[in-house]
Amino acid sequence: MKRKKSGFTMVEILAVVGIIAILVGVLIPALTMVRNMARRTQQRAQLTTIDLALTAFRNDQGHYPPSDWPLPPDPGDNYGGAQKLAEALLGRDLLGFHPDSDWDATSTTYYPANPDDDNLNDRTEMYLELTTANAFRLGISAPGRRDGLFDDPTAPLAEDTFVICDVFSAKRITISTPSGRTVNFNAGTPILYYRANTSYNDMDDGQWEQRIYNIADNFGLIGLRRMTDGQPHPYEFDPEIFYEAITDPRASTNNITRPYRPDSYILISAGADGLYGTNDDIYNF
Repeated sequence: MKRKKSGFTMVEILAVVGIIAILVGVLIPALTMVRNMARRTQQRAQLTTIDLALTAFRNDQGHYPPSDWPLPPDPGDNYGGAQKLAEALLGRDLLGFHPDSDWDATSTTYYPANPDDDNLNDRTEMYLELTTANAFRLGISAPGRRDGLFDDPTAPLAEDTFVICDVFSAKRITISTPSGRTVNFNAGTPILYYRANTSYNDMDDGQWEQRIYNIADNFGLIGLRRMTDGQPHPYEFDPEIFYEAITDPRASTNNITRPYRPDSYILISAGADGLYGTNDDIYNF
């Protein structure tokens, strides 16, 4: 009597392996899509939180924060929209906003290195929770440190200032605490902030400063390129990408081009790729 052989044949094993490979090929893109959708939802929630904070700032101060980026040799050089957003909502030194601020990164009048009690009492409470604001220093605090978004402290930026970053993890930041302990964070790309210039009616004029929104408000930051590999942002070589992205087709005609939110401000996250001016950018409109 022949004993019946047990186990799988090579054909059966190969069939099972093939089925598993097909399932993995289907599931991985689906999981990636779900993860990306969740992260984009999280990013929109962050922009909504900033919207609420800016509304509170306007109610207290009577205006939205400025976003202009002064050109050299003006005081406050290299201090534009993204940095002024952080100053308004958190304070330039992350200790609260001073209502008399002159929005100048070089001035120590209202933001001294060691503010006293009177100075701090004049500050407003922060409009965002510092623990969840995702604020990071632009430049490193000293050579050899890894506590800033951009490693070169001689780069054309006010490296001691802060920006609010999006939720997409672009770079690992290491920060030393006063006790000497080091803490690692995943920093996103800075959120761009543009305040509308309501003195103008459209975006068709050739001069950026004579449009409702001025692309130059964050040019200093855009010029630093992507944090991870130095790749240029599309805005850098074609600013019209910015104007096309913020154009509201419902409010525009053949004779006039109108942006979304023409009387307030625009916030922009660079999205998962860390580049401003690509299809995965996220806006507050």
